[in-house]
Amino acid sequence: MSIKILVTDPLSDAGIELLNQSNFEVIFKPGVPLDDLLSIISDIDGWIIRSGTKIQKNHILKAKKLQVIGRAGVGTDNIDIESATLNGIVVMNVPDGNTVSAAEHTLAMISALSRNIQLGHMGLVNGSWDRHKLVGHELRGKILGVVGLGKIGREVIKRALSFDMKILGYDPYVSQDYFDDSEIKVVSIDELTKNSDYISLHVPFNDKTKDLFDLNRMKMMKKTSKIINVARGGIINENDLAQALDQEIISGAAIDVFINEPIDKNHELISAKNILLTPHLGASTFEAKEGVSKGICNQVSEFFLNEKLLNVLNVPVSDSSLLKRMTPLYKLTEKMGSILSQLSSSPIKNISVTCYGKVEDSKSILTVLLKSVLENIIDSRINMINADYVAKERGILSSHSYKNDSVPFLNLIKCFVETENGNLEISGSVFDKNHMRVVNIMGFNIDLNPEGNMLFVINKDTPGVVGKIGSLLGNLNINIASYLLGRVNNSEDAYSVIKLDASIPSEVLNNLEELDEIVKVWQVKIG
Repeated sequence: MSIKILVTDPLSDAGIELLNQSNFEVIFKPGVPLDDLLSIISDIDGWIIRSGTKIQKNHILKAKKLQVIGRAGVGTDNIDIESATLNGIVVMNVPDGNTVSAAEHTLAMISALSRNIQLGHMGLVNGSWDRHKLVGHELRGKILGVVGLGKIGREVIKRALSFDMKILGYDPYVSQDYFDDSEIKVVSIDELTKNSDYISLHVPFNDKTKDLFDLNRMKMMKKTSKIINVARGGIINENDLAQALDQEIISGAAIDVFINEPIDKNHELISAKNILLTPHLGASTFEAKEGVSKGICNQVSEFFLNEKLLNVLNVPVSDSSLLKRMTPLYKLTEKMGSILSQLSSSPIKNISVTCYGKVEDSKSILTVLLKSVLENIIDSRINMINADYVAKERGILSSHSYKNDSVPFLNLIKCFVETENGNLEISGSVFDKNHMRVVNIMGFNIDLNPEGNMLFVINKDTPGVVGKIGSLLGNLNINIASYLLGRVNNSEDAYSVIKLDASIPSEVLNNLEELDEIVKVWQVKIG
């Protein structure tokens, strides 16, 4: 019986030909409503989509024979991955199909901005010839600050070096050891902001990077400097950017991505001074589109013909009973990894996991931990298959082990992260299937539901600390949901986890850190 592959979004002819060469039965139905395809969905083995198809739980439950979903591109927001995983369906994407396209678009934006090409073009269209007003700058010798040193950031650096630009790089989880000192200097984000002539952003959008460049940071930039964003909307505060341009706080900006797309015709950036805008074209090249089509068709073919798992986003466990048994443990590990990544603020050297009790599959637990720790601090393209590779690429050691030591839990997962500035340790257990708890943080026992908005606090173990923190937050109308306090033997410090009803602004964190008794405070958000 032939393998049936449903394709519900446009793919290149070359991609379809790859499927035909594998002797699959290709059912090509781009643009057809899924409600009209339910009888077909119930009989397919593979399903290939782009961004136009939204695969929901009801479709997955209907697809009794479905083994793999392939996304021709990076984003998978249009796939219910949890439902796919619970039903033993592998979900894969093509994470690197747009790397070169995004890097080249970045350099095109930098070049156009430096020579006022957009202003010259609009001037000619409107009948003016203002050469004397459009004197630009050479890129040679200028300083390019690259924020985010992942794959796209490194491709940008490679191309910028050919322009004889000087490179400053910032990535809180990458050290100078992985770069040639003569080509790039890894610095703090403040140093990069103050000294760069051009700043290019290549980081994921998350709580840490939202409004990373706001008005206060843009005021740190040179008045002659320019900023470029081909990464994600929201990393630059759009209102603040318009203000910085109009008030000539900085001299220019090139923006390809926006918080809401398409942008409104009255968007403040459209009328801002010296702005170059493109409609999310970073990945829009024929080569990139052809690449993701061929890439996903090849991956699906390899899955069925050779049982290869390439760029898989969920846990590739074929035994559905094992998967369902492990899923709560994976979810707990993901939450602990997210906590560790938010507590870490320096390059990571080592990640390890030790499992006890009924958690015998320590290898897959490590993979989940690597993915969870790394995905919010490098880029959004890490998955279960490449997590180990990405860690090694960044010089991060990793290990896993199972011990049959007696522990006071039916299952226990200990996660350890070594950074250049110190070590982080957290342990958790799952009770009654889905009752997840963090049971130890940095050596002190705790009973914490790892969900919601939290403050992690290290404070001097002296009387009155809890009252001062509570009073400060109360005076600012910030409600404390719970306050967990613990001590570590032979330590002058105590640890607290404060659960809040909502996240708090950075000014409040600064106020807390100014208390004499506070050693360090982090804001952590899970879920």
